[in-house]
Amino acid sequence: MVERCVKVYTRFNRIWHWSQVASIMVLFFTGARLLGLHQIGPFGLAVTVHTIVALALLLLWIFATFWLFTTGGWRQFIPRLTGLAQVARFYAYGVFKGEEHPYVKRYDRRHNPLQALAYFALKMALFPAIWISGLLYLSYNLWGGNDGQAVLLGLVANLHVLAAFAIASFVVVHVYLLTIGHGFRQHVRPMITGYEKVDLTPEAEAYFESTGQLIKD
Repeated sequence: MVERCVKVYTRFNRIWHWSQVASIMVLFFTGARLLGLHQIGPFGLAVTVHTIVALALLLLWIFATFWLFTTGGWRQFIPRLTGLAQVARFYAYGVFKGEEHPYVKRYDRRHNPLQALAYFALKMALFPAIWISGLLYLSYNLWGGNDGQAVLLGLVANLHVLAAFAIASFVVVHVYLLTIGHGFRQHVRPMITGYEKVDLTPEAEAYFESTGQLIKD
């Protein structure tokens, strides 16, 4: 294996990522307005923007899910137990002692075991929870109408808020981890340029060089 700089994030990867970032930030801001956490902007406008951006992001995620399964990219998010304890120890202890990251990034496994587990939980639990609860809340006029269903609406709303705070916590941790190691700019640059240093087999190195996706030293 040899470390080379390779285009690991396609244009779609990067558009998908930054579109999510912008959309989620807008949803956090407007959602906070709906909860009364701030008074910036009209309430009705916050409802409209929140609804439109949420539906647009849902469509993006549906398309992205189709893209991940048709390209095989979904394999990047399957968690593995191998190396999980070492990575968890690094973030809990080793990083503060100046130790090297125990995970060596590969083209076919860009995410370390802890990252893969976090993304898997995000996509399989938190995202479905917030979308299902959000759609139920949005369509309450179609299925609600009596006192019992009003109680159910409260449960749906609380689930939606809880999932939102869980996703916000993920975002905070995600940004914090970007400051570890080589620095924030070094971690963010690959999602802008598409290129990142990963370990390649000789065969993979020859392939990427032939396709022009390899940056020569």
